[in-house]
Amino acid sequence: MTSVASGVPRILVISPNWIGDAVMAQPLLQLLRQRHPDHPIDVLAPGWVAPAWRAMREVDTVLEAPFRHGALQLRERREFAARLKQRGYAEAYVLPNTLKFALIPWLAGIPRRVGYRGEMRYGLLNVIHRDNRAAPRPMVSFYAALAAPPAREVPAPSALPRPSLNVPEVQQEAALSRIGLRMELPLVVFAPGAEFGSAKRWPTSHFADLAKIILRAHPQAQIALLGSGKDKPVCDEIVAAAPGVHNLAGVTSLGDAIALIAKANAVVSNDSGLLHIASALNRPIVAIYGPTDPKHAPPFSDVATSLWLGLECSPCKQRECPLGHHRCMKEISAEMAWEPLQPVLASH
Repeated sequence: MTSVASGVPRILVISPNWIGDAVMAQPLLQLLRQRHPDHPIDVLAPGWVAPAWRAMREVDTVLEAPFRHGALQLRERREFAARLKQRGYAEAYVLPNTLKFALIPWLAGIPRRVGYRGEMRYGLLNVIHRDNRAAPRPMVSFYAALAAPPAREVPAPSALPRPSLNVPEVQQEAALSRIGLRMELPLVVFAPGAEFGSAKRWPTSHFADLAKIILRAHPQAQIALLGSGKDKPVCDEIVAAAPGVHNLAGVTSLGDAIALIAKANAVVSNDSGLLHIASALNRPIVAIYGPTDPKHAPPFSDVATSLWLGLECSPCKQRECPLGHHRCMKEISAEMAWEPLQPVLASH
């Protein structure tokens, strides 16, 4: 990390640990930029989330957090805060609700420290917002509210800027070339994983059936499965049932995955971080929801369909189906996903 000698005040945003949350926090940066157009915005983020922030136009510098997940590391945080102090921050926005990250701007002596009430953070934060856990806000509104004074009425997502990422075409071309995909052929991205738990995963058999339907209608289409290394076994099952699909789970970096999604003609995804990346890149989306509520974290693309059955047991918000039947996902068929996908692919 280098110090910044400029006299222009800077803004520090401390990132959530989840990719999807980071993307849904992007409208906050748009609002901060509108309020302080001359103040550079830096983001402190875990390494696995950093590529998403680098695709945001409003971000001047991404600082990768050197801390172990879940560890206090007080000495390391104090040393890191001393380096931050040299960069001249006027205010900090602490998006995680933890004591550990609220410590950093306090130790760095940043005058204005904004965030939600969380783990014993009084004093560490001096502008404290509150959220009603019984009636949680949509995630975009939750983060965007930090740009306004506490207790101000929070706008609905429709009244806020949409999350937006930017990937230059040269980066898209380079990513496809590295993976061995062709720019001139249609590309459909599947995101079959979900870090939260198996309850949010559409069955692999349904993804495989949808792949077969797509390839019958569009034999030249390239179908790429994206996800982390943890998602590889799930993606292997899809490839075994639908040969010809490209399993890139655990093979691509997040930066390459973002570039591939930017080139995709369509994206089919569970409620996951990659869904929100596709949304912020304004790709045509079919989003599949089961145990979570699509109104809480919807896609914002111009062309987007959210499939949700709204069963009497959902949204349960559980990592595993508490009733053992997983009907909320199993009863969303491949044909239901194909219906909104068909006109999108036909137009290409």
